[in-house]
This record gives sequence, C-alpha cells and structure tokens, in this order.
Amino acid sequence: MSTLTQNDIEIATRAADTFTRLYYSTYDSPTRVDDLPNFYRANSALTWNGRPFEGIEGVRELVSGIPATKHEVQSFDCHPIPGSQPPSLLVTVSGIVTHGKGPAGNPANTPRHEVEGHPRVFSQTFVLAPDPNAPPTKSGEVAKYYITADALRFVG
Repeated sequence: MSTLTQNDIEIATRAADTFTRLYYSTYDSPTRVDDLPNFYRANSALTWNGRPFEGIEGVRELVSGIPATKHEVQSFDCHPIPGSQPPSLLVTVSGIVTHGKGPAGNPANTPRHEVEGHPRVFSQTFVLAPDPNAPPTKSGEVAKYYITADALRFVG
C-alpha cells in the first residue's frame, strides 16, 4: 500500500471540489438524462434512497423517472484511498435537494413524503476511481475520475 503525501491530499480535495460542482450542475440541468450517465461506467453501482441501479443504463433509468432537481450543496469532504496513483477518492456530500417546481408549484395538500416539491436534506457518498481511459496527468494536475459507487439517502 502506498503512503499518501500532502500533495496527494491537496490534489484529491481539488478533484472532489471540481467533481462536486460538475456533478450537481449536470444533475440539475435540462440535459441530465443524456449527460449524467457520463460520470458512470457499465459496472458502476448506484443506490438511490435504498433502490439499487446498475451502470450507465441504471443511472439513465433513475434520472428519467424523477422530476427536475435543484441541489444546494452545503458541505463535502474527500478522503483519498491509498493503493493507486492517483488514488481513488471517497467523497461525501450533504445538502438540500428540491424536486419539481418546489413547494410553491404544488397544491397545498401535497403530502410531505412526496418526492416532488418539498426540499429534502440529503447525504450522498461516492467512490471515485481514476479513469484509465483518460490521458495521463502531469504532476500537480487533477486526474480524471469516474463514479464506481454512489449511495444517496434522504436524511430529513
């Protein structure tokens, strides 16, 4: 097992910051059904609030079956996983997501447990792996990653 350096940790944090911004802006975009699956591979595992999906087609199935979203990321944390260079990353994200038009777009009698319309606190954990098909990176440069595992849970 390789030892992580301070440089590895700084690069991993930059990679997680870039990933987080790109991932959620893509998730919230009108083209998400086509674009979000590009973050995954055929063998990627996704669990969305307890429901399992697999690979690119599973991601496409999930996002095409839920209303439009607006994510507000409140925090994220990143931990490089030693063993490869660049290291895989464990990224945890928490925030608020609103599906559909938000509370103002729903009738007053919309149940609280409905996904659409109510802001929900979420926690999402990713395992990112270096993309072996991406061009090699130079020293100090952020590697290209893809999602190998993704687990989202509504917290509130």
